[in-house]
Formats: sequence, C-alpha cells, structure tokens
Amino acid sequence: PRVNFAISERGHKVGLDHLGVQVESEEELGEMQERLAGAGLPMDEQIGTNCCYAKSDKYWTVDPQGIAWESYHTLDSIPTFGESRTEETASSSACCAPAPTTITFRSRTK
Repeated sequence: PRVNFAISERGHKVGLDHLGVQVESEEELGEMQERLAGAGLPMDEQIGTNCCYAKSDKYWTVDPQGIAWESYHTLDSIPTFGESRTEETASSSACCAPAPTTITFRSRTK
C-alpha cells in the first residue's frame, strides 16, 4: 500500500500531523483493521467521511511515539477539502488525526 506523510499547519501544532496508509479496496482496508485489532491497538473508525477532497472509509490508531496512523480507502472525490478542526471537534474530525489517547503496550514473554 501507499504511505502518505501529512505535514500540516491546520492542526494545533506545527510538524507531522499523521501518517496515512492508502489501500486500494475494501478488502485491503478490512485486512488493515484486522491487523490493528490483532495488535491490540486502540482504533477509531470513520466510515464515509469527507476530507481532503475525498470521501473515504478510515481506521485510525496511535503508535508508541504518539504519531497517529490513518488506514484508508478512498471511495470518491469531492469538491471541497473538508471542515477545519476546532478544539471542540478535534477528537472527531475527519481531516486531522483524532485527539491523542493513552496507549498501554504489553511486553511479550515466552
């Protein structure tokens, strides 16, 4: 799949906003969702969301360094970028990574 780096000035801090993995089909998006769920990572689902001149289905997670990852399948193009994120909508905005959450990772033992 393609990896997209979203460096944004639209968010609340300058720099890397999130990383995106673009898949080509619903089946591939389902595989990404299964891998995230299998890894025990927290996940946020956005189905049929409008962002970045596209309508997409998405799954979001956050890695141990606090970087948000977006797995998405683009369904169609749209004529607008999408709504800007405000403080109140930061956790549910389609155009920017969801608000950070605390993640606990388990260590693997034999």
